[in-house]
Amino acid sequence: MSYSSPPAQVAAPCGFIHAPWRWLDRLVAAGAGGLLLMLLAVAFWLPPSPLGFGTHQQLGLPACTLLDWYGIRCPSCGMTTAWSCLLRGQIVPALRANAGGAMLAVTALVGGPWLLASGIRGRWIGKLPSDTWVIAATLVILVTTLTQWTLRLSLGW
Repeated sequence: MSYSSPPAQVAAPCGFIHAPWRWLDRLVAAGAGGLLLMLLAVAFWLPPSPLGFGTHQQLGLPACTLLDWYGIRCPSCGMTTAWSCLLRGQIVPALRANAGGAMLAVTALVGGPWLLASGIRGRWIGKLPSDTWVIAATLVILVTTLTQWTLRLSLGW
């Protein structure tokens, strides 16, 4: 019994990353990049709240329910303020407002243009981050956010 060689797509699995994308792949990448850039533009447009949280209320959004009902800030309190501060170069106030939010803003600053440009081009620009790196970065942001929240609750920050 003889075996035929596999199709070209299977024979060279490493080349699929560099193959031209379908239109839907391009649309998703460009759309995600455009959304991140739009969020950054809104954060830049909003003046940061001097309280360190509540900047999102300038958009007509409600105050934090956890803060209203129980008098404690939620883990995401201060994220919009952190983005707004970071985009103005106010790094320490951004970290005080929400360190995880500041990290997300940096991720959006890098990821937004990269996704948009890759989507327009139809191929990844530069090296695609490994799944391990993405998971590690996500965990660092999550642990940072939850640690800061725990310190706020226990120390009354």
